[in-house]
Amino acid sequence: MSNSAKAEAVLALHRFGMGPRPGSIAAVGTDPRGALIAELDRPLSLSAAASLPSSAKAYRTVADANARRAARAKQAQQQAKKQQMAAVPTAPGDQGQAQAQAQAQAQAQTEGQAPAQGQEKDAAEMAAKQAADAVPDPGRPIYLQEAKLRMEAALDADIGFAERLVWFWSNHFCISAYKIQSMSGAYEREAIRANALGHFVDLLLAVEGHPAMLFYLDNLGSMGANSIAGINRSRGLNENIAREIMELHTLGVRTGYTQDDVISFANVMTGWTLVPPGDNPEHGGEFTFNPRLHEPGGQTVLGKRYEQEDAEQGRAVLRDLAAHPATATHVATKLARHFVADEPPPPLVEQMAKTFRDTEGDLKQVAITMVSSDEAWRGPPSKLKRPSEWGVGMVRATGIKVVDPTRFTAGQELLGEGLWRPSAPKGYPDDEASWIDGIGRRLDIANNFAERVAATADPQGIIEDVFASQIAPEVKQAVGRAESRQQALALLFMSADFQRR
Repeated sequence: MSNSAKAEAVLALHRFGMGPRPGSIAAVGTDPRGALIAELDRPLSLSAAASLPSSAKAYRTVADANARRAARAKQAQQQAKKQQMAAVPTAPGDQGQAQAQAQAQAQAQTEGQAPAQGQEKDAAEMAAKQAADAVPDPGRPIYLQEAKLRMEAALDADIGFAERLVWFWSNHFCISAYKIQSMSGAYEREAIRANALGHFVDLLLAVEGHPAMLFYLDNLGSMGANSIAGINRSRGLNENIAREIMELHTLGVRTGYTQDDVISFANVMTGWTLVPPGDNPEHGGEFTFNPRLHEPGGQTVLGKRYEQEDAEQGRAVLRDLAAHPATATHVATKLARHFVADEPPPPLVEQMAKTFRDTEGDLKQVAITMVSSDEAWRGPPSKLKRPSEWGVGMVRATGIKVVDPTRFTAGQELLGEGLWRPSAPKGYPDDEASWIDGIGRRLDIANNFAERVAATADPQGIIEDVFASQIAPEVKQAVGRAESRQQALALLFMSADFQRR
């Protein structure tokens, strides 16, 4: 393999994959574009996922734990109050003692001390808290199990192009574990991973109808003003899901839709909710359409009238949004920006958008168009990796395939890209300006990781075997002059060859 072929293989692994790892240069071979495309033919399913609960099961598990926690807290509080009442003297001979206690309480209040009644209340609340805390929270272990499976898939991939696409779409259609931790990993498996290489319309329908998204965008209680529930409860419409679908998920900003379109679409989406776990222990947490919440009658969205009376009304709007020309351009731009450059080449965006339109949103074909275009390969590796990409690339280079999910997610949190924890529905940004200030924190992570792996990871071996010596001469020189293996590894991990793609 010539140096130019090796350089292109390394670029392919950085720009479109998860970064080089032992043996990955050979896996790419002399045809990096063909290798990337071939990876898209492999199944994206995770074999170990069978051991993890579905999103609905995870939701019910947490809801059940919360119910037990509340019940135990209430029991403990009641028991504490009974014990306090039992301690109060009631016999006639004890009236003098009771009067003395009352006088002591009055004196304590006069002197600014906490009254005995307040102390009793505090004791009851403390007992309730201790009883509640005794019930473990199952949400955190589920989250970490999902995180471990996700990270191991990224570490085990020969190239990682397909995994990167899963990550991209998971961020495009983001939810937040801050709000719905129990479902965050299963949502990615069920809605994103299962549809990341299919047609956009199927991905869109899966995402917007998933209970995690409905929960995250506050659609569970959204009701039309003229719906049965809206009339009886005098509650209102929530526009979140309609606005985010149009602005972030499909059309993009400033693409011609109006506030009236948002309101009409929000009315269309009323009734999209989930089965309450307390009402149904077998199907709680699953999607359901509740006609009592749904605004009756037809709605006009983007100039088209939708007369359906049930969930099919929402699906019809989503299908049309998926097929809208603005959606093709929005999706193509975001994909090109994520993989290629902060300011992607307009010809590349147009090629990808055209494929999207011509194939009715075949996402696999759009990805193939991207990696087949010369425009995607011309620019130097100057795009700054997001923290998650850099972290995975660093681990892959050492050949490690198993990670501690607690440590890894804590590191991502420190770097500002907590797993499934974006601060807003727009997801994590894909431009250098948003991440450049965190480079200093990356140095701390690199040093800590280098210290842990220095005994087994050889920096010269990584340069020669993992990167096929396709590393800048200055980096080779700095690594060779390092005072210790740990320092050499940290220098390597912080180099532009690791940080950029």
